[in-house]
Amino acid sequence: MVSAFTQWTLDVHDVDRMAAFWSAALGYRIDRGDDGDAHLWPPDGGLSVWLQPTGVPKKGKNRNHPDLVAADGDVEAEVSRLLALGATRADVGQRGDEGFTVLADPEGNEFCLLHRR
Repeated sequence: MVSAFTQWTLDVHDVDRMAAFWSAALGYRIDRGDDGDAHLWPPDGGLSVWLQPTGVPKKGKNRNHPDLVAADGDVEAEVSRLLALGATRADVGQRGDEGFTVLADPEGNEFCLLHRR
């Protein structure tokens, strides 16, 4: 028997803002929880996202992060779309020749857009 990934959980300050960002970025449906959280569901039944409220500030670089791919393969267009949704470019020490672009969501949580699968 083995375990399998089923959900990515992220502590956030502004659940509404972050749910809007991540649901638009991923094309997921938002279910609001009774205790101020939000669960984001993919259309294909894959990995879900749970946004739970916290008052604790983020400190430093994330020790883990999601890696995304542009569904249609157009990395430049996807970076532009994510930036328009509220992402920002992030510097975590990359050299510039990596096979990914580092971005951060509206609360500064880093994620990567891979240039290829």
